Amino acid sequence: MVESKERYTRVHPKFKLNGTSYSMASLRALAYDFIKEGEPYEESVGTFLLDWLNDKSYVTVKTSGSTGAPKAIKIKKIHMFNSAKATAKHFKLPEKTTALLCLPADFIAGKMMLVRAMVLGWHIDMAQPTSNPLDTVYRRYDFCAMTPFQLDNSLSRLHLLSKLIVGGGAISEVLLKRLQGISTKVYETYGMTETVTHIAARRVNPKKKKEGRIPFKTLSKVSVHTDDRGCLVIKAPLVSTDPVITNDLVQLETYKKFIWLGRVDNVINSGGIKLYPEQIEHKLSPMIDVPFFVAGIPDDALGEKLVLFVEQEEEFAFAKAEYDSTHFEKYEIPKTIFSIPRFERTVNGKLQRGQTVYKMLKA
Repeated sequence: MVESKERYTRVHPKFKLNGTSYSMASLRALAYDFIKEGEPYEESVGTFLLDWLNDKSYVTVKTSGSTGAPKAIKIKKIHMFNSAKATAKHFKLPEKTTALLCLPADFIAGKMMLVRAMVLGWHIDMAQPTSNPLDTVYRRYDFCAMTPFQLDNSLSRLHLLSKLIVGGGAISEVLLKRLQGISTKVYETYGMTETVTHIAARRVNPKKKKEGRIPFKTLSKVSVHTDDRGCLVIKAPLVSTDPVITNDLVQLETYKKFIWLGRVDNVINSGGIKLYPEQIEHKLSPMIDVPFFVAGIPDDALGEKLVLFVEQEEEFAFAKAEYDSTHFEKYEIPKTIFSIPRFERTVNGKLQRGQTVYKMLKA
């Protein structure tokens, strides 16, 4: 047991943080310095480093709270080690890979960037996890991870990154179009805290344009199938002891490939017709250039009616003639539009649909 722990928590001899090499002892000292004297984001890094280097076999991690109340779960360090190895293999990221950490270390995505660097021997630098982290960066990096919001604010400086993974939310159709032709290899990832970040990914700006939606492809040693709801079930023994049953509706192509359709708990039953918000949002995204989402609210006649929520102060409207009849079925057109100054979000920026709808209905 001791030998195994030393194997997966050791600091790779090639590892560097902000240009400096560290042993386990000196990394602990740096962590204490971050906690005592660092900026808030550095304090989070310091806290995690101490957690990783302690004698426990697990790390306690907070879920994001995007689909429910945030909760703390225990993630085995060996699973984090295995996840790091799988990422390196899938994206071809050897030792001495230069990486940029611009996600908060409070959540699994930021923690795993540090784990990858420590166990794989990367040279990782830290940037403040702002909405536009590349604005203060003046060198090129092989690898980085961002949220869609950060990506949207970093397009003009994306040339500084060779490979970028994007998670924590879907990439909008508008943003997808803006990524085409960019030299950076951009991958949308699929995963969650329970799967130690991503278990699948898809290149969203391939050199050769592909017809239809590009499916997610699972990482090594990961297979998927669906349950009787049509929701994804993940078998990833290297990062999760038990299969992970999700609430994500998917179109299964093979046991290694799937197309994400949306959340089963977001499905709207309007007059007996099932509507999938994420699919409708996909169609609406070229028509709306501010944050938005669709949801169902109670309706006497339909049970639930489809409504559009737009994040802006002034009233939002467009004529129904703007809907392309060849793309929108009549029941996919929102019955009502609500303009809201600010959506409810988690501390790391993820949209909270249910809380936003609830607050509006109670207003």
